[in-house]
Amino acid sequence: MTIRYLVDTDWVISYLNGQARVISRLDELKEEGLGVSVVSLAELYEGIYYSTDPEGNERDLADFLRGVTVIAVDAETCKLFGKARGALRASGNLVGDFDLLIGATALRHDLTLMSNNRRHFERVEGLRLESL
Repeated sequence: MTIRYLVDTDWVISYLNGQARVISRLDELKEEGLGVSVVSLAELYEGIYYSTDPEGNERDLADFLRGVTVIAVDAETCKLFGKARGALRASGNLVGDFDLLIGATALRHDLTLMSNNRRHFERVEGLRLESL
């Protein structure tokens, strides 16, 4: 399946929490292909196991992931991460490593990142970003 959009952790959480605008937008885009970074998946599992209902939350995440491709971090993604982090470090505008790996994944696969974390992701050169 072709993937056109990478869903950031915050959008997955909003989807799982029933936020209507995010649900509507992701449902519109499902046919075009949605992906989630393995980094987001790690963040989501942290939240699941920190929660008061890990079994229910894990089940909800599994339901969301049906039809969504989990994208691994490969060597090219690491190279793009390093390039972006070097540029951000030189300008004194660092972004958290997890967010930057997610952004590098979107760059690597030429995907639009679906995230409301504009403050971090707008600093990543060449990254296409959609927010609500």
